[in-house]
Amino acid sequence: MKNKYITIEREYGSGGTKIAKLLAKELNIPCYGKEILEKVSKNQGVSYDAIESYEESVTSSFLYSVYMMSQVSSGSKDLLTKDGYVYVAELDVIKEFAKEGPAVFLGHCALEALKEFDNVVNVFIQCTDEETKKNRIIEDYNVPEKQIDSVRKRYDKKRSNYFHSNTGKKWHDMKNYDIVLDSGKIGIEGCVKVLKELME
Repeated sequence: MKNKYITIEREYGSGGTKIAKLLAKELNIPCYGKEILEKVSKNQGVSYDAIESYEESVTSSFLYSVYMMSQVSSGSKDLLTKDGYVYVAELDVIKEFAKEGPAVFLGHCALEALKEFDNVVNVFIQCTDEETKKNRIIEDYNVPEKQIDSVRKRYDKKRSNYFHSNTGKKWHDMKNYDIVLDSGKIGIEGCVKVLKELME
């Protein structure tokens, strides 16, 4: 493989989860998304639901981001908040999985966890076709049509806040990624094809 790891951040309704799983299947390598939280839950003795709630409660405050990054980089884990502990635990699990071999990582600031690793491609999946996005949210998540907008905004805000608070970077800043794909224009299979070529 030319590259060993792909990290994927994605908009809600972009099909990013499907893309990650299909890519991993075609390459015959693992895809780690919820598996990261499951491993953290097991290692830390914290319920899966509690970890998800920590992720959702993270603030987007710039001062909090600076504080978090300073504590993580200095190794002062005793002063971390609960969600800070979860983030550090996720970083450790992602690195642990990466040491086992090539893989696809979905969300959880994996690009930050693997920044010292070689042969990593950081990807952002978006969907600029609103109708396609809406249909995916209905079909994939069974969200009632009248709730689509509020649910999409909630999940995108959660992902954006978590990314910013733990990396100090803007989630939607395309300079953070090596490649940005629009699944509304090239489709799920098209995205998989592009990413597969980067790996093979």
